[in-house]
Amino acid sequence: MALFFMLLGKIIPLYFNIAIGYLLTKYLKVRRDIVAFLLVYILGPAVILFATLSIKIDLQIAFLPIIVFLFGSFLAFFVLIKHSKKWNDSSINTLAFTCGTGNTGYFGIPLAMILLEPHVVNIFIFVTLASLLYENTTGFFITAKGAFSAKQSILKILRLPLVYAFILGLVLNINGFELPQKVIPYFENLKWVYGILGMMMLGMGLKGFNLDEDFDKKYIKIAYFYKFFIWPLFMLVLIYLDKNIFMYLNSDIYDVLFMMSIVPLAGNTVTLAILLKAKPEKASFTVLLSNLVSVIYIPLTLSIYQGF
Repeated sequence: MALFFMLLGKIIPLYFNIAIGYLLTKYLKVRRDIVAFLLVYILGPAVILFATLSIKIDLQIAFLPIIVFLFGSFLAFFVLIKHSKKWNDSSINTLAFTCGTGNTGYFGIPLAMILLEPHVVNIFIFVTLASLLYENTTGFFITAKGAFSAKQSILKILRLPLVYAFILGLVLNINGFELPQKVIPYFENLKWVYGILGMMMLGMGLKGFNLDEDFDKKYIKIAYFYKFFIWPLFMLVLIYLDKNIFMYLNSDIYDVLFMMSIVPLAGNTVTLAILLKAKPEKASFTVLLSNLVSVIYIPLTLSIYQGF
């Protein structure tokens, strides 16, 4: 019960940002596509470059983003193929995208800071790179397929600076490059800006929401099944196998893997849906509702995990 109220107190400020985003778009006519552009093309690459440079990479740490990226990509294509006949618009594209990832950045990092030790939080932040990489490669391709051809989708991926920021950060990290201490506070502030604008984007995506058209029970049911059941189940099976057979990872990494699996739906679902005009209102409502559900869902699953 104490954990529940602690989470509630930490999560409420995030919803203020969502409300502000909605009000800015509805009453002050702030263009949500400009904010989405800033997140995807400017702030995202800067944050991922800084994070890649800020952690010591070894084989165990490198395993984490790889498994998260591969499982997310597999799940997205599986959902896209399995459920493609249930919608005749781009809803299936945003659904497949959101099933393959989670809100590891805007929601997950503050949650990790509440529940994990500081050195484990740094590991968690590094693993969020897998979600960002997925969202801007596999996820972007799947979402863009709702509005563009395969060739056009691939060309759009190649224009995304985040991929190149990750590669640059990885190369510099391996070669021992360290950021000057004077610029580190600047990049730390960028992370806060990224998180605040990301949560505001959820509210901006609600502009134009129509309950009759955008409250899709089938869409919500499928998204929540994969995010709130399949993701944690997969991680629990992986942790069980490693504990009893492979013995390659450690308890800190187990905690990070499970935490990655229980965050709500990704806020970037809305960002990309806005950029690609792929049903952003439906996506925004589903993502926002998943954040509300997580107030109860996360303490429940964590109690199950502790007994595991």
